[in-house]
Amino acid sequence: MGGVRDGIVKKGKGILLGQMGFNKGGGNINWFPGHMAAATKAIRSRLKVSDFVIEVRDARIPLSSANQDLQPMLSGKRRVIALNKKDLANPNIMHRWIRYFDSCKQDCLAINAHSKSSVQQLLDLVEFKLKEVISREPTLLVMVVGVPNVGKSALINSIHQIASYRFPLQHKTKRATVGPLPGVTQDIAGYKIAHQPSVYVLDTPGVLVPSIADIETGLKLALAGSVKDSVVGEERIAQYLLAVLNTRGTPFHWKPLFGRVTEGVKPAHDVKDLLPNRRKPQNNSDVLYVENYVTEVKRVLYTTLSEFKGSLESEGDLENLIDQQFDMLQTALKIPHKASEARTMVSKKFLALFRMGKLGPFILDDVPDIS
Repeated sequence: MGGVRDGIVKKGKGILLGQMGFNKGGGNINWFPGHMAAATKAIRSRLKVSDFVIEVRDARIPLSSANQDLQPMLSGKRRVIALNKKDLANPNIMHRWIRYFDSCKQDCLAINAHSKSSVQQLLDLVEFKLKEVISREPTLLVMVVGVPNVGKSALINSIHQIASYRFPLQHKTKRATVGPLPGVTQDIAGYKIAHQPSVYVLDTPGVLVPSIADIETGLKLALAGSVKDSVVGEERIAQYLLAVLNTRGTPFHWKPLFGRVTEGVKPAHDVKDLLPNRRKPQNNSDVLYVENYVTEVKRVLYTTLSEFKGSLESEGDLENLIDQQFDMLQTALKIPHKASEARTMVSKKFLALFRMGKLGPFILDDVPDIS
């Protein structure tokens, strides 16, 4: 895996990078389904007639979540980059990313697609940028694009709610399909969000590039959920996450948390207990279950890293540390040691905690140097 420092894999070999299904030099890969190829063609044709583009990216991976194949077309359009899921991203670094995009003469806004005030701020920026065009065009098209699972459909739904309040007389429109798996929205549809002039938002399916040349970009996309876990493998993604946490020294920041009392709280035994239940609101007991998991997971990672005598720059030493952490996480997460899929079960629960933001806010990409 080589030394992983601040989220950057220094070498293209090792237990995390070998046999990934992501080729170092790119090439064809089997996770690019047929509907993505058709969708890419449709998106390109609609981009030509769009007046503005909202490019949604994951705030945790501001560069890795960009569809590089579309960038040449997007760079010639009026555009704002919406860094969604800002609640899961490190706020201490986010301002540096905004400054970076500003230095590239690119409008950028960190948002939370589930927050109406946040989405309203985005719409205000779009309207401001369209001010010149609005004065002379009767109909305007705003296109929303992005790779899978960055929150495009959630953003569309929030825009609908705002539009319904602002324009109560407009016809009811169909909500965008939202699902937990990448690529749920598979058709391109138009949604009217304003009158005089008429403004339509075009929702599009999430489209990945047919090949990923950089291995770590593929790992980051998998960790953020833009590539299905089954494509890369939950264990491999969890190994990568552990490598990032260890080499950044993140567990050392958790030491003050261990004074919290969680005795008498029995953790849940199914991975589904770590995932949000949309039908049933969480009660205090549910919250304690998850918090108990979080505390034990953080305690395990802190203890193993603080007692680690090897070198994080050594591939073998880091591999041994991660193996030890897997074993201890299995106990912390109450997974039977004889379970045939124990490491997979550990990985699923561990990744669920990360994706819920329970391990803290992260930005996995490094801010490029501003020349």
